[in-house]
Amino acid sequence: MQLKPQDFLVALKLVAWGDQRWTYARLAQELGLSASEAHAAVKRGLLSGLLLQNREAAALPAGAVGGAAQSLQEQQGIYRVTRKRVRRHAAPSDAAAVPDNPVRVHAQALAEFTLHGARYAFPGVRLPLAVGVPTSHSAPAFAGVFAPGSTDFVWPHPNGTVRGIGVEPLHPSVPFAATQDERLYELLALFDALRVGKARERNMALQRLQALIDPSAPLPAKGVPRG
Repeated sequence: MQLKPQDFLVALKLVAWGDQRWTYARLAQELGLSASEAHAAVKRGLLSGLLLQNREAAALPAGAVGGAAQSLQEQQGIYRVTRKRVRRHAAPSDAAAVPDNPVRVHAQALAEFTLHGARYAFPGVRLPLAVGVPTSHSAPAFAGVFAPGSTDFVWPHPNGTVRGIGVEPLHPSVPFAATQDERLYELLALFDALRVGKARERNMALQRLQALIDPSAPLPAKGVPRG
């Protein structure tokens, strides 16, 4: 099994969504993928360890379905009573339930892959000057971070507004997907900073990507990234 660019794109999209509830139809639509591509990308993400299954009930042995189903029903009944009591006295901010999405990101594994492996699996390819959507340190999320006059990088696109050095996007749908989600745009631009940026830009990208993907982990040490 070999990871494809859209598999990594899907994983970053799930990071961008956080705890939002989502469906495969919405995932496909916002990434410009077909429904079958979205399903296949999630499946490969699970096999690679970048994603984790959320529904533990799906892993129950076939012979345990009957007894487990009754047990789950009993527990669910108890949970309903408890939930009503909690919601009656809880603050409004506690009322929302945690979304039950089919999969979630394996934060530690995805952060490690993003910081130290993805740019080798999906290397940055520079293209001729073009008009397109700004990426890397040229993206709107980094306005004011780097001094004016820095070379702009763009994903070539007919609806782009900036002229700069072209960068082949991770996946052909990236320019579209980035315009649908500012947080995903930031993640993709940071990844491009790792792929085509200079040492300072790559160091900044390492710190920020770690904080966005796996905020509980210690930040990587400052210095020139490996490779």
